Formats: sequence, structure tokens, C-alpha cells
Amino acid sequence: MKVSEILKAKGSRVVTVGPHSSVHDLARRLKLEGIGAAVVSRDGQRVEGIVSESEIVRSLAEHGARLLDKPVSDVMLMSVVTCTGEDTVKEVMRRMTRHRVRHLPVLENGKLAGIVSIGDVVKSRVDEMELEANVLRDYIVAHQ
Repeated sequence: MKVSEILKAKGSRVVTVGPHSSVHDLARRLKLEGIGAAVVSRDGQRVEGIVSESEIVRSLAEHGARLLDKPVSDVMLMSVVTCTGEDTVKEVMRRMTRHRVRHLPVLENGKLAGIVSIGDVVKSRVDEMELEANVLRDYIVAHQ
């Protein structure tokens, strides 16, 4: 299965935030949207960084409550691991594991086209495995 198939099922909407937005506003947005990360982008197309709950927690431990007034650019990861719609789920799982990230922006022709999370990838893999198990079960039953 490819990333493009995951995006067909879940949609390509990506929550973005400008680099000058406050960490407080970002945290509120993550909560309201029920998501774990937002892509930092001025125009909604070019990825400048990414901020997940993990970066907020790490920075909170370092800066305390004053972190909430700082700009997102102070906590974002600038070296963003990405994928494309043509990448397979297995490739994306390896990339997430190797880089220890849980969210990958999906780029098409250098522009933001979606985002996949570890939850999306695991769900896709489980669905794939269930389908394989059902096909094998049907085959065994048919040949008894």
C-alpha cells in the first residue's frame, strides 16, 4: 500500500501554523483539532518546520511557562522528515522508526500534499494484514 492510498481514505487536509504564532496558540489548536502535530508554513505549501506535542513538552521542561509566549519557530524542528504519495507504508514505517518521528508531511512536487501519522500507518498495515488473513482463511475453507 502507498501513502497516496492512506490520503485518499483520510483526506489531505493539513493543519499549518505560521512561524510567528505563539506556542500557546499552537497548543490550543492541537487540542481543538485533536491532532499531535502541525506543519510550520507561511503559505500552506512550503514546509518550514514541524511541531509536535513532544517538542512542546521538551521545551516546556526547559523554559517553563514562559514558553507559551514564544513563537513556534523557537520550538519547531527545522529538519523535517517527509515522504511522497508514492512511498510505501513499509518505507514510511522504517523512516519513522529510523528518525524517531510520528508525523511525516507528504510532499508532491515540493509542495505540502498531506500528512501521515504513525496511527495512520499502523492502521493501514493492520487493515492490510487482516485482508491477507481473510484471503488465506477463505482459501483454506474452499480447499478442505
